[in-house]
Amino acid sequence: MGVIMPSVRILDNIQLGANDYMIKVKEVDAGGGSLFPNQFMVMDPAGGQVRLPGTHTTEPTFGLPATWVEAQYREEANLLGYTVVDPATVISTHLTETIKSHISELLTYADVQVLLKKLDEEQSKLVEDIVPTQISISGIQRVLQALLEERISIRDLGTILEGIAEAIGSTRNPNAIAEHVRTRLARQICAANQAPGGYLPLISLSPQWESAFLESIIGDGDDRQLAMAPSKLQEFVGLVRDAYDAAANQGEVPVLLCSAQSRPFVRSIVERFRAHTFVMSQNEVHPRARLKTVATI
Repeated sequence: MGVIMPSVRILDNIQLGANDYMIKVKEVDAGGGSLFPNQFMVMDPAGGQVRLPGTHTTEPTFGLPATWVEAQYREEANLLGYTVVDPATVISTHLTETIKSHISELLTYADVQVLLKKLDEEQSKLVEDIVPTQISISGIQRVLQALLEERISIRDLGTILEGIAEAIGSTRNPNAIAEHVRTRLARQICAANQAPGGYLPLISLSPQWESAFLESIIGDGDDRQLAMAPSKLQEFVGLVRDAYDAAANQGEVPVLLCSAQSRPFVRSIVERFRAHTFVMSQNEVHPRARLKTVATI
């Protein structure tokens, strides 16, 4: 993600059960689960319940049905095609996903200063040109946080700063600047979301839904808001769920593609019930990306 991971403190807590753990971000609970040290967590890739003796549970990271089984059943689970995970992997995966989910709030002002100081000489000149006369370091921090919030790596900081320099001529809104920066990162975004077959699977919005969103946007500039009827929003949510369930049955993990004007509003709706679904605009599709339309909403 282009961010140095903050240190992790491990503390004992006698208020937790003997096999329980809790992950906290800035002293606030962000997830938890149970581990059985000498057992293995077994999951059915199809999402069904495991047919082996053990303790039925829910996988803590993605919420899938799982079962803790004794070590003697490990080989049998592998032969049945189940996914077998040891306790250390369970907790490290949970920790990693928790960090990814909260990475935007973990990126501090001091972190951004360190990242900017590590730039090479040419890119440092660009920083001198725009900071603080056109944008503050906290403004850059907010742009980077907006990218990280949607799991876009900020490793290519040079390109991001170039995008910021282009955008601040027309807007000072960090979210609007981030939308422009995303177009500069089109190749990176497409590569991060492509399927193993080398193509970018996508679910697109129909012209009717595009019109419905654009007609529901009220206000101008930075004050734009979505004022769509609740019944219409509910219909949209149902269609998105159906389309992604059908795509999952085909083994696809598509992005949701819409226009640049509607993308922030579509994203704000989708993140409430499908947080990991990537919503991208047509401006973020790289010219050389191979596309595969899985469905249209």
